[in-house]
Amino acid sequence: MNNQVTFRVFRGEPDADGDPFGQMIDYTVDLDEGMVVLDVIHRIQAEHAPDLSCRWNCKAGKCGSCSAEVNGKPRLMCMTRMEDIMAETPGGEPVLVKPMQAFPLTRDLVTDTSWAYDTDRRIFPINGPEDPDWEFYQEEADRLQEFRSCVECMLCVNTCHVLREHGMFDEFAGPRFFVRLASLEMHPLDTGNRIPHIKDDFGIGYCNITKCCTEVCPAGIKITDNAIIPLKERVVTEFYDPLATIARMLGIKEKLPEPSPRLHFGDANVKVAERALKEERSRAEEARKQERARVERARRR
Repeated sequence: MNNQVTFRVFRGEPDADGDPFGQMIDYTVDLDEGMVVLDVIHRIQAEHAPDLSCRWNCKAGKCGSCSAEVNGKPRLMCMTRMEDIMAETPGGEPVLVKPMQAFPLTRDLVTDTSWAYDTDRRIFPINGPEDPDWEFYQEEADRLQEFRSCVECMLCVNTCHVLREHGMFDEFAGPRFFVRLASLEMHPLDTGNRIPHIKDDFGIGYCNITKCCTEVCPAGIKITDNAIIPLKERVVTEFYDPLATIARMLGIKEKLPEPSPRLHFGDANVKVAERALKEERSRAEEARKQERARVERARRR
């Protein structure tokens, strides 16, 4: 490993319109054996930029606070070893460190993830027996334990194209919260029926199973295979299974609940998606115009 490393770190904060505005600044520091990316950021703070904003807490991969994009990939900085980064970075090139792109910028490497808390409050908690001594089989507990390992780092949300590219935060719960919904829906003692909400309110139909969320999960949760796909299957069984439809007609199976006013399938979904895409293109074009105007003003000075 080289004795020094250069980090190209984003420095900036939102402009008057709330759009990220800043620049990439190079910092060169000494590199010690065994360092992780977060160690280098702390050394930059100590030696070059004490005002560099960076969120962190445990430095053990358990709090999920230090999420960032390192060399273009969403990672936990405290779990990303510098020997791996140096091996993937071309010789003579700096290591790129940016904040998560899917969330509003607060400052430097810190983003506003308050959307996650708002979404979490939309999920009603487990509804199980009143008896506190719950008993179920070990294999049922093992299935849920994978979901409990989530550290809420939001890296999966940051890489999800539905949220990152299309900004559908109101219509789509995102992979992290499908993991939470799966842990509740698959709990052997939960009596609540969450499938209508998963379909209509949380928009699981928008996910097209690219598995990008699974690839970046630092906890190794198989988000797509073990959470999202089983939930999609339950939606299909509940709403589109012809045998279930016949059973409801015969009164054998209870009727479907009233549909949510927020729709995510069919023609209504197409219109919503087209409107969102048009708004996103308009916003992006306006951002490019503002950026060109800033550059022109800077040149004149």
